[in-house]
Formats: sequence, structure tokens, C-alpha cells
Amino acid sequence: MDPQRLTPEEEAAAEQAAVAAQVLREDTGAGTVPAAVPAHSHDGEHPGDARPEAIRSYDVRDFPVPTGREEEWRFTPLDRLRGLHDGTAAPPAGGGESVLVEVDAAPEVKVESVGRDDPRLGRAFVPVDRVSAQAYTGFGGATVITVPREEVASRPTVVTLRGKGGTAYGHLVVEAEELAEAVVVLDHGGSTTFADNVEFVVGNGASLFVVSFQDWAEDAVHVSHHHAKLGRDARFKSFVVTLGGDLVRLSPTVHFDGPGGDAELFGLYFVDAAQHLEHRLLVGHAVARCRSRVEYKGALQGQDAHAVWIGDVMIRPEAVGTDTYENNRNLVLNDGARADSVPNLEILTGEVAQAGHASTSGRLDDEQLFYLMARGVPHDEARALIIRGFFGELIRQMQIPDLQRRVTEAVEAELERSLE
Repeated sequence: MDPQRLTPEEEAAAEQAAVAAQVLREDTGAGTVPAAVPAHSHDGEHPGDARPEAIRSYDVRDFPVPTGREEEWRFTPLDRLRGLHDGTAAPPAGGGESVLVEVDAAPEVKVESVGRDDPRLGRAFVPVDRVSAQAYTGFGGATVITVPREEVASRPTVVTLRGKGGTAYGHLVVEAEELAEAVVVLDHGGSTTFADNVEFVVGNGASLFVVSFQDWAEDAVHVSHHHAKLGRDARFKSFVVTLGGDLVRLSPTVHFDGPGGDAELFGLYFVDAAQHLEHRLLVGHAVARCRSRVEYKGALQGQDAHAVWIGDVMIRPEAVGTDTYENNRNLVLNDGARADSVPNLEILTGEVAQAGHASTSGRLDDEQLFYLMARGVPHDEARALIIRGFFGELIRQMQIPDLQRRVTEAVEAELERSLE
């Protein structure tokens, strides 16, 4: 997966998509927030706390079974989780592995398979919901990926996870030690019912870029929690691409463990008929002079396509000088699709550099289509250009041509499907 330059044809296509993007009106509907917004309260020590009374435990028995009336579960169709939330999920047939994990590591990177007693497990988080605790209780072995101190990985490390049917629980730890730099790709596919926890531990001055593809078979169910813990002056960049699966619920959290940390969370999703794709983010600012950016974009098509995006940002009193902004945009392509988007920002200090959020959901504008069609672009091509432009700027944030191509090809496949 060595990075390569884009071909002239690809560069031309990117430029064309960028022109189409200019047609889109940037109606963010929100700006800088000068005072605290009474939304969720994130009291407690750990970054996953959604309520003052939030339970924090590695033991699934400490959590009540969700009913769907809880704030954190009200958008999720519990009857489609196949028992991941209530302990009735069937174990792997014959005790075998339902999700196979393979790692193609850069030569500078160390990969280990470890048991549950490894002290490196559970350092970046404590579960705050029942499925995360169930995944922690249920996994048999874990994979630990370490980028040694001051090492710069020469190529991306690719973790391939392939579902083979049945139910599985998993655990992955990725640690970039002090001053290390690496790119890690998580590639999910196949058919399974899967719950897992993924820990990203970014040491002082280290840089970690993670790309997570959720490209499951159409019958798969995946509930995942990504937990990032950043040291002093550490940089963490995440890019989530969610396309496949019957139901996918992904919950990334970021916790700053020292001043000067920088976190960028990007996401792209394309929801088809009857799919439920849910992303629930929490960025906890509890130390001074840290920066965070969240940018998620999604498109929906088909009857009962459902996207959920929850973006929580908490700025504690001690987090002076915080610079944060989050944005979610949804493009609803036809009737019968639904997008729920809820940005929440809570500020407990008056000394912030910037704090804002935005959320928009809407359809393709007839004026946008007319603009292109008046210049000789056929309707279907004009529609595709606008959607490419909608995603184009976000895809360029990946900065790795091989990965950009893969995401672009996936979007093109979705566009082809929308024209069938």
C-alpha cells in the first residue's frame, strides 16, 4: 500500500468534483457558541461519561439491559442487535473464531497476540455502556500493535477483520510510543455479529493516523467503541468510512491526557435502503490548550435508510485555551430516508480559544442541478457531480492516494446503485 501520485485523469476528476462542490451552499445553521449549552453532562473522570450518574465498569453485570428509552439508545433499533445488548447473542459455533484478524505490519511496527491478563489492555478506557462491557468480558485474545519510541513507520499497517458468520467479540490496542509516527488501517468485511473495543494510545509528541473501513456484508451487525488517549503534544487523526452492514453503531471517544494535544475526527457514510448506520462521538477536553476538529458527512438513499450522528464535546473548567469545532452534514437523496443529527457542546470555562458546532440535513437543490444542466451536463451526471463534490473535500483529508482511491471508488459504486 505504498502511496502513489494521482493520475492526470484522477486529478481532473477531483478538480471537476471540487467545482461542483462550489455549487453547494454552506448553510451551517450554527456558529461559535459563547456560553454553555445545556445538553448532556459529562461528569466523571473518563471520556465516555455521558451522564453524571454514568456507570463505568469492565463487568457487564454492572449495567442494566437497555430498553430503548435511554438517551444513548433511543435511536438504535435494539431488536436488530441480535442480543449484543442483553447477553443473548449466540456464541461462535463449535467455539471457533467468527472474525479472523490478520495484520500486515510495517517493518518498524511490532504485533503481538496476547491474553486477557496483559496489563496493556484497558488503559485508554473504562466501558460506559453494556455492549462495550460485554465485548470486554467476552473476548478471548487481543491484538496489540506497538510503534516503538521515535520510530516512523515506512508504510501503513493494515489490520484485516473478516467475519465468518456467528457472533464474536474483539479487542485491539494500537500504541504509538513517544515521538513515533504511524498510519494504521482497520479493514472490516464479511458477515458476522460483532462487538469490540479498540484502544488508541498516543504517546507524548507522537502522531497516529487511523482509517477504519466498515464495509461489511449486507447482513452484518457491528457495534464498536474506539477509545483514543492522547499524551502531551500528541496528534491523533481518525477517518471512519461506513458503508456496509445491516446495522453499524460506532462510538469514537477522545481523551486528552496532557496539554497541546490535537485530535481530528473525520467520517464518511453512505446509507442504503433499510440500513442503520450510527456514529456517536465524544471529545472530552479536560486539560489546557488542546484542539479538536470533527467533520462527518453522509448521504442517504432508499426506503428506511437511517443515519444517526451524535457529537458531544465537553470542555471542563481546567481546559483553558481549548479550540474545538464539530460539524455534521447529511444529504438525503430521496423520500423514505431519515437522518438524525444532534451536536452537543458543553462549556464549563469562559477561557476558550474557540468552541462551535453545526449540523445540516437536506436534499439536492434544484437550483444546483439547474446550474450544471444549464451548462450542458445531463441530469444524472449533474447529480453525481454534486454528490462527488459534497464528499470530495472530505476525501482529500485522507492525504494518502491509495486510500483516497478506495473511498472514491466506494462512493462511485454507491452512485451507480442509486441510478439503478
